Amino acid sequence: MAKRPGRRVRDAVAAGGVVIRAGERGSEVVIAGREGMWVLPKGTPDGSERIEETAVREVREETGIDVRIVRPLGTIEYWFALPRQRVHKIVHFFLMEALGGDTAGHDHEYEEVRWAPIDEARRLLSFDTYREMLDRALADEVAA
Repeated sequence: MAKRPGRRVRDAVAAGGVVIRAGERGSEVVIAGREGMWVLPKGTPDGSERIEETAVREVREETGIDVRIVRPLGTIEYWFALPRQRVHKIVHFFLMEALGGDTAGHDHEYEEVRWAPIDEARRLLSFDTYREMLDRALADEVAA
């Protein structure tokens, strides 16, 4: 019986943002959805791009919103499997301020991008780690 090759483990890095604005009925956050899954925008660095540059670029591409970083929020980590490898991903998140743009300008990666009231976003976000980042952003917003 031939020995099966083991799974390789690799690290991956990404960066994204929690973009909050004051809406008519309170604070809103931009969220991105695809196939019933709702997330905060994030993505991987291009070449030697700094993590902050990645976060700003990915949020702009995925949401259509121009942003600036207010402050770091921390990281989330998770594992996922690909054929013959396991990936350990670390995602750096930043609290961000919207400067302009329109969610209608989002890229093809998501079916829908929208501003959602905080309570709705908390319900829609598909993972606890995203809700945790939202809560961190709100705590920072209140403290500011």
